[in-house]
Amino acid sequence: MAATTEQATFAAGCFWGVEQRFRAVPGVIDAEVGYTGGHTDDPSYRMVCTDSTGHAEAVRVTFDPERVSYDTLLDTFWALHDPTQLNRQGPDIGTQYRSAIFVHDARQETAARASREREQNSGRYRREIVTEIVPAATFWRAEEYHQQYLAKQGRGSCAL
Repeated sequence: MAATTEQATFAAGCFWGVEQRFRAVPGVIDAEVGYTGGHTDDPSYRMVCTDSTGHAEAVRVTFDPERVSYDTLLDTFWALHDPTQLNRQGPDIGTQYRSAIFVHDARQETAARASREREQNSGRYRREIVTEIVPAATFWRAEEYHQQYLAKQGRGSCAL
């Protein structure tokens, strides 16, 4: 493991594909799926799927800032989902599928807000970006069978 690592947390719909994409970024040491941003302690997948816990399906990324910048992780985040969809991604609907950046410090918050503004002004979106930028809260690691789920299933993506 790198001498100095940092963490970043993102929600962009179903966490399986998000995890897989971040794992492929050079400089990312680990990516794990879980739940954050809600009001229920130690939630399970079944609980989060009821859309009653307030949690988002999220990915916590551990990275080496000497090898990959937080800005590069933000660019990856924007590229892997539609940030204009409120509480959904594709067929997945509910607040657990919301677009969110959970910032771990003031530096990340400043970078995330600037990045969101650049994305909104890029001309790539016809609608307003709805991505939340909020302080990171307790991250509840998802059940083991969800970790690296697509790799365990021999699948390259969530698409059938």
